Amino acid sequence: MNDMKHIFERIENKKNDYKQYNLTQREDDALKTFYDLAQEFDNIDDLYNLCVAIPKSFFNKEACLYVVDPRLNTLLLAAKTNDVKARLHSPPPDDVRPDERPYYADKSGLVVTIRGKEPLIEQLPFEVKEAALGLLVIYPVSDLSEHAELFFQKYANRIGFNIHNKFLVEKNIEHLKFIRSLVADIEHNIIVPNMVYKLFLRGLKSKIMKNIEMEKVFSEKSAAGQCDEACMRNFQKELSDINQGLTTELENIEKHYKNMSLFIETLFRKSHFDQGRLILRTKPCSMKKDVVEPQLERYIERFRKAGIAIDDRLSDIPEEEVISVVDVGLLAQVYANLFSNALKYTQAIVAGDGEAKKYISYGHEIVKDFFGSGKDGVKYNVFSTGPHIPPEDRDKIFDEGYRGANVTTQPGTGHGLSFIKTTVEIHGGVAGYEPTRYGNNFYFILPK
Repeated sequence: MNDMKHIFERIENKKNDYKQYNLTQREDDALKTFYDLAQEFDNIDDLYNLCVAIPKSFFNKEACLYVVDPRLNTLLLAAKTNDVKARLHSPPPDDVRPDERPYYADKSGLVVTIRGKEPLIEQLPFEVKEAALGLLVIYPVSDLSEHAELFFQKYANRIGFNIHNKFLVEKNIEHLKFIRSLVADIEHNIIVPNMVYKLFLRGLKSKIMKNIEMEKVFSEKSAAGQCDEACMRNFQKELSDINQGLTTELENIEKHYKNMSLFIETLFRKSHFDQGRLILRTKPCSMKKDVVEPQLERYIERFRKAGIAIDDRLSDIPEEEVISVVDVGLLAQVYANLFSNALKYTQAIVAGDGEAKKYISYGHEIVKDFFGSGKDGVKYNVFSTGPHIPPEDRDKIFDEGYRGANVTTQPGTGHGLSFIKTTVEIHGGVAGYEPTRYGNNFYFILPK
């Protein structure tokens, strides 16, 4: 029982506390009702509404709840009873701010600070000061006693406990979703392409075996005195061809290794897993040399086998161009996904001259003032011929897991475009789609 000593001590302390609180039956019922329903409601907005509904239902007091918005890291009105005139999602009045103790604001009523659980504050997906998660405002206050003030302070403590838990649950859910998404990226960009090594190694092995065979034949003929000048020339030529093939296989392996290493380094960053979101590592780079061309090289042979031509007339990306806000590994995967989709979905069209054409095109253009006055954008395009995406699918194609009705015959998870959208947005840009004359253009725009 010694290991439970501190538990029993806390129980006794709480028993004494509740004697001092001397809660009325109505107050006790209000706390129990809040506790039960807070466990029942999964939606955080329902929890917010419950927080203001309890004072109204049990004590006929109007109430409003301000909570830290995780996206903006600022207090905003999250819930209110009907008679509160303030707009939802608006900040609190100037006289309503967190404080160590409950206080009365001239125009607002009793203000009680809602605090989270101190040991777990650092686990929240946003920063808070002095563990303050929000504010509970109660009015009218003309008949509030010290006892009522104490009750609402204890009530605010329970609100803080439940809101903190909800924040942590939602954070963990988002974290798990992100890891699942990251696993899909790892499978798409690392595990599946890694199988290509088998082909390279098979080619390398066959050429090495050929060298061994030649060495054996040459040794036998030399020993028998059968290797004349013509024989030597044939051996030299054959050896030269094999060595050229070995050099090519080695270059392929080195290129594949370089690309795979880039993707592994990018996707397996500890910071991604720790924070539950993609974390950028930017560096100056040439989009053409460091991002586009290495990915095009990976797909160029498959494009050729599929009868897809590559039109690079739109690829006028100057070699000297440097974009300092780009994570090379993540942007490389954006292009890998775009080229992979183009390989799967490009179809032949009949051009204006009556000729059948099947091709992709890529490039960039400057979009003046796209991000505001004097803030130009750079629009990067990957176009492919084929029928347009149906209008009803166009607003959804960047959603996680969504696949249009016209692509169900092709393998895929509906994750690639969602990854593109997320990656571009954390770079401060936007991703989009537009139907064009002969096909479909997928693009993303980054600040220049």
